[in-house]
Amino acid sequence: MNLKKARFGMAGLCVAGLLSLPALADITLRHAVTGETLDLSYAKAGGDTPAVKQFLQTGKNPYNGNKAVMEQGHSLYLSACSGCHGHEAEGKLGPGLADDYWTYPRAATDVGLFEILFGGAQGMMGPQYVNLNNDDMLKIMAWIRGIYKGDPAKAEWLK
Repeated sequence: MNLKKARFGMAGLCVAGLLSLPALADITLRHAVTGETLDLSYAKAGGDTPAVKQFLQTGKNPYNGNKAVMEQGHSLYLSACSGCHGHEAEGKLGPGLADDYWTYPRAATDVGLFEILFGGAQGMMGPQYVNLNNDDMLKIMAWIRGIYKGDPAKAEWLK
C-alpha cells in the first residue's frame, strides 16, 4: 500500500469515527458550584429517552405541564427528595422548592434546575445521577414546576 492510500484510509476512518459519535447537546450543562461542564456519561442507565434528547437540544423540559408525567415525578420526588425538601417541597433540611426563592438563581430555568439535580450543589445536596436517571430528573422537575406558587414573571421555564 502506498503512502497516499494509507493517508486517505486513515482520514476515512477518522471521519467515519466522528460520524458514528452520538449527537452532542446544543446546551451546555454546568456544575452549580464549580461551573465545570457536567459529564453526562456518569448518568444512571435507562434515562436516554426522546424527552431527554429534546431537553439537551432546547434546554426546555418537554414534560412541563404534562399531568400524567407530573404524577410520576411526584412519586419519584417522594422517594428521592422529600427527606430533605419536605413531602410537598415546603422545605425541611433543604430549601422549599415551590416559591421564588432559589439558592441558585439559575434554578429558575430548566437547565439550571437540571444542573443542580444532576451535579449537586453545596451543603447536603449531592449529585442525583447516582440515584436517578436523566428522564426521572425531568419528571421530578415537571412536578416541581407544577406546584410553583411564585410570580409567573419570575418563572423562566414558562417563557
